[in-house]
Amino acid sequence: MTVNFRFAIISDPHITLPHTLWNHSNRFHLGEVSIPVLEKALTHLEQSGLDFLLIPGDLTQHGEPDNHRWLQKRLNDLPIPTYVIPGNHDIPTLLPNKISIGVKAFPYYYRQFGYLNPERLYYCQEILPEIYLIGLNSNYFDEEGSLVGYVDKAQLLWLEQTLTLVKDKVVFVMIHHNVIEHLPAQATHEMGKRYIVSNGNILINLLKKYGVKYIFTGHLHVQDVVEKEGIYEITTGSLVSYPHPYRILEMTIDEQGNQELQFKSYPVESVTGWENLAQFSKQWMGDRSYHFMIKLLTSFPLNLPLLEAEKLAPQLRYFWSDIAQGDHIFDFPQFPPFVRSYFQQFSSKNQIDNEGTIIIKK
Repeated sequence: MTVNFRFAIISDPHITLPHTLWNHSNRFHLGEVSIPVLEKALTHLEQSGLDFLLIPGDLTQHGEPDNHRWLQKRLNDLPIPTYVIPGNHDIPTLLPNKISIGVKAFPYYYRQFGYLNPERLYYCQEILPEIYLIGLNSNYFDEEGSLVGYVDKAQLLWLEQTLTLVKDKVVFVMIHHNVIEHLPAQATHEMGKRYIVSNGNILINLLKKYGVKYIFTGHLHVQDVVEKEGIYEITTGSLVSYPHPYRILEMTIDEQGNQELQFKSYPVESVTGWENLAQFSKQWMGDRSYHFMIKLLTSFPLNLPLLEAEKLAPQLRYFWSDIAQGDHIFDFPQFPPFVRSYFQQFSSKNQIDNEGTIIIKK
């Protein structure tokens, strides 16, 4: 019997009610459009015949109780079963403070969206017959109290025990931080390692051992699809930054167990009051790119002198927005050869960041 189902991914919506907006001059997130952009995406998804919706973290601007409550209520009104996990912005502090909730509170806000057991930050649910979703928590507070991307030992032990129970089933893993590198040397680069779990190889080996083929992530705010050792990681850009995308996916499993996962992305290009959102948003990101690019150019492995970096940075104004959009080929022939070669590495490897098909043979 052939199995067919449809689902969607919305990532990093960073819900920001007007009275909670952090209006920093150098912020990349357009928090003021978070609710209208989400509403436009949900209107489309409600009409798309979906079986479920996944949101891999950064649900709120910075863990504010009001923003969590608003989203909890909005998701509760959806006719689509929805599953969430926490991002670093959802539980930015171990204990609650004047701004945000604490770690232990998060599952209690989202008991209907994956957390049947609110005593822990991870779960496994059979979301369709013999289709399982594992929601992991990649937010870890180290000995200094800093939040880093890491899957703790207790969770890894639970994960292996859980995977033995769902072996030979279709399993989706949802986690906020990237597990596979989406950028050159992401796991070790000064600027990239904050977006990836530091023990990703352990997690990959465990998923490979039990035949898991799909990971869905966010955090990086880019559209990208990568593969490592037969495991595909699909990361989805943020609704509050260019190009404001979300995905619709459709999986077909034939009688022999062969799987075909088709996906297509939909950028939100305008909403009421922001009719030129796409153009404005790309410009907004470009306006804030200079210091980001200076840091990239002067960091390892380029290590350019500041004066040289200052000459090149303006030519990289839209570099990050092009990465965020996905499916881009980079070449800066006017750059010195080793700098040109470095940026060429950021080119999309497979040209399926926004639309494509993944086939898994039994």
